[in-house]
Amino acid sequence: MSDKAKALLEGGPDDLPDRIVPITAAPGADLKIELRNGYEHFRPTGRLSDTPEGRLPVYEWWERTEMPG
Repeated sequence: MSDKAKALLEGGPDDLPDRIVPITAAPGADLKIELRNGYEHFRPTGRLSDTPEGRLPVYEWWERTEMPG
């Protein structure tokens, strides 16, 4: 397992390429995942989940924003 912190994503589009992703935001901040000319936004839930990569914080989908253009 990598030293980089990771999160488990719940909800959102079925075609997300990965459900376990690196945490690229400050602790407690939302994660923004680029997908199909937009961003899927996930918020931390405070829950942890056992995964094949260890016990990870769970982030839950809450909205999508479109890129301009």
